[in-house]
Amino acid sequence: MKHLKKPRRPAIVIGRTDYERLNNLAFAAADRIPEISDGLLIELERARVVADVSVPKNVVRMGSSVEYETDTGDVRTVTLVFPGDADIAEGKISVLTPIGTALLGLAVGQTMDWTARDDRRHKLTVSAVTDHRTNMGGFRSTATSDLFT
Repeated sequence: MKHLKKPRRPAIVIGRTDYERLNNLAFAAADRIPEISDGLLIELERARVVADVSVPKNVVRMGSSVEYETDTGDVRTVTLVFPGDADIAEGKISVLTPIGTALLGLAVGQTMDWTARDDRRHKLTVSAVTDHRTNMGGFRSTATSDLFT
């Protein structure tokens, strides 16, 4: 019987500020959405954390607009945001979604497997990263009830 191997995850890079804010967010979300919180914490743990100014321009971070291709050949563009700024109609996806967590820290050309909430496996490849913003709203470190609004 063959052993099933998990696909190797690509190396990811995260800026110090995003790392700290996302770590706080993941812990705050642990009671409400433990599976997503755990997934985000796993990604943060394996990330190479660098100074904010050292994050390469081709790496997905909070506020990035990301163009990616799916395993079905569809090309999509989304902006990775904190939960309070999420609006699927505007293409703003929360980092507290399976695809949002999967995109975090990827560089152009990298491919990542991810599992949707319905347990279906997907694959995406990042083709472009633009619009890095340094001041993203939607996250307040003082009130966890505000994290999801």
